[in-house]
Amino acid sequence: MKGEKQPEGRSPGQLMWQRFKRDRTGVVSACVVIFFFVVSAAAPLIAKLYGKNPYTLYAQEPDYPFLLDDFAMPTGSFGGMSGEFWFGVEPKLGRDVFTMLLYGMRTSLYMAVVVTTLCVITGVVIGMVMGYFGGRVDYWLGRVTDFFLAFPQQLFFIAFMPVVVAMFVDPQDETPTFLRAVAITLVMWFLGWMGLARLVRSSVLSLAEREFVEAAKVSGASPWRIVRKEILPNIVTPILVQATYILPGTILSIAFLSYIGVGFVEPTPDWGRMFAIGADVYEQDPMFMFFPGVALVVFVLSFNLLGDSVRDAFDPKTGR
Repeated sequence: MKGEKQPEGRSPGQLMWQRFKRDRTGVVSACVVIFFFVVSAAAPLIAKLYGKNPYTLYAQEPDYPFLLDDFAMPTGSFGGMSGEFWFGVEPKLGRDVFTMLLYGMRTSLYMAVVVTTLCVITGVVIGMVMGYFGGRVDYWLGRVTDFFLAFPQQLFFIAFMPVVVAMFVDPQDETPTFLRAVAITLVMWFLGWMGLARLVRSSVLSLAEREFVEAAKVSGASPWRIVRKEILPNIVTPILVQATYILPGTILSIAFLSYIGVGFVEPTPDWGRMFAIGADVYEQDPMFMFFPGVALVVFVLSFNLLGDSVRDAFDPKTGR
């Protein structure tokens, strides 16, 4: 009837957003993830307001003469926690743990974002080429993918990182931090795109014979237009979900490289380096590893839960 309000249709994106907002676990996880990224981005400002930095050896400063005892361990309880040092101080050197964690999160998170972005782009492009064109293109790209999958990733990281660095820096010289960051990015990108490429390939193969794709081919649409307009929008869900799993895995891999000494080194703050330091002093100062450990577990768990919620929001049939 005239004057009645007509029901409005909702786009798939609006339906997804409505389902996601009803998922309390997903909303809380998203808030936690956003909080980590905001804190990491604002690390210099927070450190300035806090009045400390992760590089100064405060135990050697005249203003703090009793931060460490005769065994170079923090004085006071809980690793030297106080109003001056919220998370305590680092054993042996006396650096501020709070700012070390802030800058360590910043290093790991933004490195992981770069690596994940490169892996997703590479995996999507190669996977779509394999799935859409098929035939010999699929065969040879598939063999290349299998070749890279054959590499033992952790061992390759350990063996290849020094090689990449030595290609640009004399062994007697100190390696710049930016060069280490580039080397880590290249190595992890080199071995990080294959799983997504296989996933995209299988999704494209399942769509290539669908009626709407055949209709687009009959109408004379170019392969680029078919891929961009017909196929890519229908595989966004598995790509997003897989990306939410790649990023926390990348953070753990970056931390692992620094932990074993082939990633970031002194004095660059990094999550993995904090675990390496904590592993040496956990019997005397267990609190040093507490805050980095809790932060890493909370972030990785939140990102994995966020990935599950995004998947359920896009495809309610898989809902928990």
